[in-house]
Amino acid sequence: MKAVTKNSCNLCAPLGAVVAFKGVENSISLLHGSQGCATYIRRYLISHYREPIDTASSSFTEETAVFGGGENLKAAILNVMRQYHPEVIGIASTCLSETIGDNVPMILNEFRKELEKDSPGTVLPKLIAVSTPSYSGNQIEGFIHTVRETVRGFAKKSGKGHHINLFPSMVSPADLRYLKRLIQGMGIECILFPDYEKTLDGGIWGEYQPIPPGGTTAASLEQTGSAKVTIEFVGENDKLVTAGDALQQEHAVPARRTPLPIGVELTDRFLDLLQEYTERSIPAGEISARERLIDAYTDGHKYLFGKRVLLYGDEDVVVSLYTFMQEIGTIPVICASGGRTGSMRAGIIAHPDYHDLDEKPVIQDGADFEDIEELAGSSDIDLMIGSGKGAKIARKLDIPLIRVGFPIHDRFGASRIRMIGYEGTLELYDRIVNAVMETMQKGNPIGYSYI
Repeated sequence: MKAVTKNSCNLCAPLGAVVAFKGVENSISLLHGSQGCATYIRRYLISHYREPIDTASSSFTEETAVFGGGENLKAAILNVMRQYHPEVIGIASTCLSETIGDNVPMILNEFRKELEKDSPGTVLPKLIAVSTPSYSGNQIEGFIHTVRETVRGFAKKSGKGHHINLFPSMVSPADLRYLKRLIQGMGIECILFPDYEKTLDGGIWGEYQPIPPGGTTAASLEQTGSAKVTIEFVGENDKLVTAGDALQQEHAVPARRTPLPIGVELTDRFLDLLQEYTERSIPAGEISARERLIDAYTDGHKYLFGKRVLLYGDEDVVVSLYTFMQEIGTIPVICASGGRTGSMRAGIIAHPDYHDLDEKPVIQDGADFEDIEELAGSSDIDLMIGSGKGAKIARKLDIPLIRVGFPIHDRFGASRIRMIGYEGTLELYDRIVNAVMETMQKGNPIGYSYI
């Protein structure tokens, strides 16, 4: 066991919180901590999504770190109200504010009382606080915690509705667009949250928008407490308490989990869930897309069969990619994640074919890129699939890298990379096959055109 992490394979929890808050209409995120935290997160998100990211900070100083940041947080909320006029302010804690023991809910109660006394009648935005210190979780955990606390802060019980809740994981805006089209095509009443499809991949503006248009409305979030069911892209073996768990406990809304729908098997499972709770037919376009995907599996089999693959990234992504790799005849040799929840290991071991494998994958929880490079260098790897942070290893070992997930800073169009559903899987499959074909061409002295 190493004492330190070198080149981490995950990112900080408040980053996931900022992404989730971008999925709320007319909201702004505020990090309770130093300006450096906000700057780091803005840099990472802007480089991936290529969109402006405004994130406020309570701007800790040395004095604040000693005596507490309550007054800074109150001042920051007032500044955000004056500058942005948001309907919602999402407040995420950071390592520093958590370490000194700032009680954010207590500070917010004090703030409300002081504001009512000093400025009676002032309309206060909805304040959602979430605890996201990075030493207790990564960006996916911060994202899931934020979705849960936002839903808890808004949800109301008002009878039983005919709609469903759909809470996807930290997928791309392009994947969110697919989900919207699917829902519309099936005629389903649905609350999709968080919806950052436009806020993190919008069109051109005539003038700067401090808060980009788009996002799940407050009215919709209130209705999550009266839905028929909550469907979440979360593995059955994931022990995190999710928004679906909270709604089931507090509002008696049934919660169903399903892995990220990558590949035929997992997309079938997701669509079966939708049919079960809505009694709607699968659109003809989805059936055709499924047929095209299976046909592509057949066409590309000769290129991919037996290829040895390294999967790395967020735990939920790796688990779904593992199932997909089994479908297309590759051999997942290494499955690595910086996450430490154990959900990746449990999800892979729970796969029906796992115990029958001649070569079981090396499963590395809490991995950093030094671990991944060491494993890759001794495992005869043909392909790497994961975020752009693995590019250095791919170059050094001369292994093709297919970029998925977050972050991807070294390529353009990361926010438009699709991987869920039949069509998203087909796009991913094409990229994988083409990477193999390119390697075959590079390694051949003739450089032939027909492969």
